[in-house]
Amino acid sequence: MDIPVNKGNVVEGEIIDISHEGKGVVKLEGYTIFTEGGLIGDKVSVKITETKKNYSLGKTLEILEPSKYRVDTKCNIADYCGGCPLQGLDYSMQLEFKTNKVKNDLKKIGGLEDVIINHIIGMDNPNRYRNKVQIPVGIENGQPVIGFYKKESHEIANIDICKIQHEVADKVVEVIRKYIEEFKIEPYDNKTSKGLLRHIIVKNSFKTGDTMVVLVTNGNTLPYSDELVKMLKNKIPELKSVIQNINTKKTNLVMGTKSQIIYGKDKIVDYIGELKFNISAESFFQVNPVQTEVLYNKALEYADLKGNETVFDIYCGIGTISLFLAQKAKKVYGIESVSQAVKDAKENARINEIENVEFHTGNAEEIFPKLYEKGIKADIVVVDPPRKGCDPQVIDTIIKMKPKKVVYVSCNPSTLARDLKVLSENGFRVIEVQPVDMFPNTPHVECVILMQRCGSESKK
Repeated sequence: MDIPVNKGNVVEGEIIDISHEGKGVVKLEGYTIFTEGGLIGDKVSVKITETKKNYSLGKTLEILEPSKYRVDTKCNIADYCGGCPLQGLDYSMQLEFKTNKVKNDLKKIGGLEDVIINHIIGMDNPNRYRNKVQIPVGIENGQPVIGFYKKESHEIANIDICKIQHEVADKVVEVIRKYIEEFKIEPYDNKTSKGLLRHIIVKNSFKTGDTMVVLVTNGNTLPYSDELVKMLKNKIPELKSVIQNINTKKTNLVMGTKSQIIYGKDKIVDYIGELKFNISAESFFQVNPVQTEVLYNKALEYADLKGNETVFDIYCGIGTISLFLAQKAKKVYGIESVSQAVKDAKENARINEIENVEFHTGNAEEIFPKLYEKGIKADIVVVDPPRKGCDPQVIDTIIKMKPKKVVYVSCNPSTLARDLKVLSENGFRVIEVQPVDMFPNTPHVECVILMQRCGSESKK
């Protein structure tokens, strides 16, 4: 195909889809153009910034005719913040787009056509759903800024409120602004690597109200910390913990390796269903507690445990799914590469008095085959991999092990489709796919998939 555009050209077209990264998709003579800015149904003019053999990149110059699916974002930084590219799209249309995304990827990449793909489970209220936020602090034109990074940039868009974060985060930002101003605290300058305050992290428990504030500093001392704690407590009665995390390296990593308690405890308490979890400054925990429970309950439904099964939970994190499964399984083996996550998983098992779970530290592609070689076999394998999907060695071990069922929890439909294709070609059949909207106003979509070994008598 001849490339119908050149760099610098301005073309017009209608956005017919959204990419994984939130870019609009315009077709010109069958050729794909990804444009920054715009939503499904918008008719736009696009300036081409880069051309490739199979696609081009562009930037929307003007919305010539707005989409009928557009809604008022009620956000003053929506045009340049990179956090919620779909927030201007009617929520029902967001759900339609995500459901179709899963269907298209499974068909085109996975070759899966005769599969039950349910409509995505959305939220009654797709706002204020996040229980954790990381907010960079910086300096622009000599003035402190607190907010989120602008699209494809290290510049910070100043915020007062963010509609997808819990309201307590807005209160913390308000307090930190006053703290910086009143006590002349120097924000971190990413260009010079000077200044003290780098990031604010807020964690909140929807069940208990417990709130943790983490301040990431480019130095060992946090000036006027007692005064800061008083300011935070006056504004946030549920405050349980203030932590200083020290990160003096020139790095894109948010947190350093050393933390110290400024106020309260080193952990807050949260729940998923009836299970209790201790959350530290470093702990990973699902950021949408409402939909996490929906997701995990669906995984548990697909596993359909009777009490005599051995289960592997691959990429188990802090053991959230493992503990859900262990309540109904005979034995659960969790595997996770991050040692701190495994420590948290063991602690979470202890505080919930769950003893039929065993956690292993190491790369899944190494630990999983070794356990299989030792003769440990599973009736059910659950995988919850990162966006890149399962390592080939994990897939290979599943195929050799021949469990009755595989329950796949995915955060990336394209790598999911790739992995399902391999499993489908090697003795497994996709029974059902359930998308879940964990991240409203973004292009991300989670899925839970039930696979059954061909010839197995096990049923959903």
